[in-house]
Amino acid sequence: MLGARIEQSLTVLQVLPALQGGGVERGTLDVAAELVRRGHRSLVLSAGGRLLPKLLATGSEHIYCPLGRKSPTSLRYVLQLRRLMKSAPIDIVHARSRLPAWITWLAWSSMDPAIRPRFITTIHGLYSVNAYSAVMMKGEQLIAVSDAARDYVLKNYPAVDPARIHVIHRGVDPVTYPRGFTPRESWMADWYGRYPQLQGRFVITLPGRIGRRKGVFDFISIIADLKRSGHAVHGLIVGEVAQRNRKLAGQLEAAAKVAGITDAISYTGFREDIREIMSVSNAVVSLSGHAESYGRTVNEALSLGIPVAGYDHGGVGEQLARHFPEGAVPPGDRAAVTERLASWYKTPPSLLGVQPFLLEDMLRDTLGLYQRLAAGGE
Repeated sequence: MLGARIEQSLTVLQVLPALQGGGVERGTLDVAAELVRRGHRSLVLSAGGRLLPKLLATGSEHIYCPLGRKSPTSLRYVLQLRRLMKSAPIDIVHARSRLPAWITWLAWSSMDPAIRPRFITTIHGLYSVNAYSAVMMKGEQLIAVSDAARDYVLKNYPAVDPARIHVIHRGVDPVTYPRGFTPRESWMADWYGRYPQLQGRFVITLPGRIGRRKGVFDFISIIADLKRSGHAVHGLIVGEVAQRNRKLAGQLEAAAKVAGITDAISYTGFREDIREIMSVSNAVVSLSGHAESYGRTVNEALSLGIPVAGYDHGGVGEQLARHFPEGAVPPGDRAAVTERLASWYKTPPSLLGVQPFLLEDMLRDTLGLYQRLAAGGE
C-alpha cells in the first residue's frame, strides 16, 4: 500500500529471572508472541519455568541463564551476556527485573556504543528506593506500566528525564477474556468436584502470588465479617505461597480457625486456569497493603464482567478510577470492602460499558518503541 509504514526486521532479547508465572512473565510472553507474529526474532533469557512451553510454542527462542539469583556468583553471567549481544545481531535488549537489569547493564555498558543494542527497562514495580533499584533507571528509555509507576520514578529519581519515560499500560485481550465467558462443562464438573463447597455461595476470589503484602489476613477478616452478617459467602485464595513465606499457609489456616470460618475459605495453590476461576466468581478483590504498580487480574476480571473491589492506591487505584470507580475503597479500610461486597451480594453491579486497558494497545506501543529505537530514534 502506498505510504504504508514498513517495519524494520528486529531481533529482541527480553531478560528476566524466570518464567514461573506472574504479571512480568506473562507480559514477556505477550510481547514475545507478538514479535514472532510480526515476523521478528524473539529471544528470552531466563532460568526457565512452568511458562517455558508456552513461550516456545509461539515461536520464541529461549536461552537458559539463572541470573535471578541474588549472589555475587551471578556476576559471571556478565561475560556470557556480553558475548551473546556481540555474537547475535540483537537490536533491542529489554530488562524487566532488577538483578537481570544489573547484569544486562554491566554487559551492555562495556560494549562499543557503535555496535551494542538499544537498552530498555520496564518499571514493573514500585521498588524500594536504593542503589539496587536505581538500575531500572539506566535504560536508554524506560517503560512505566502505569501512571503510578511513572510518578514513582519522577518522585524518587528526579535526575531521570521525563521524556525518557513511556507509560504503556498492561492490557488484556478481550477475545481471551470475553464478557460473559462460560467455562467448558468438563471444567465445571472438575471444578465443583474439587470444591463442592463453592456451590450455592457468593464466591469472592483473591488471586495472585500469596504473601502478607497481598492482604490475605484482611481477606480472612472480610470473609468473617460477611459471614457474621448472615451472607452466604465463600472466600477463595488462588495462588502459590512464596518459598520465603512457607509458614504463611499455616498462619492463614490458624487465622481462619480463630475467626470461625475454616469452612468458608479455600486455597487452590497455583492454577493456570485463572480465567475460568474468576468467571465463576461473584467478585474479585485486590487488597495489597502496599501500593503496586499495576493489577493484572483487575484488568482480566473487569474484562470478564466480574466486579473488583480494591484498595485505592497505586496502579490498582488508577485502574479502578478509570474503569470501575465503584470498586475503589480507601486503602486498608476492611469495613468499606465488606460493605461494598455486601451491597453487591444484594444487587450485583452493572459492568456494561466497562473496557479495561487493552493488550493490543500495549503491544502496539511496545513494538512501536522498539522500532523507533532500532531506527536510531528517541
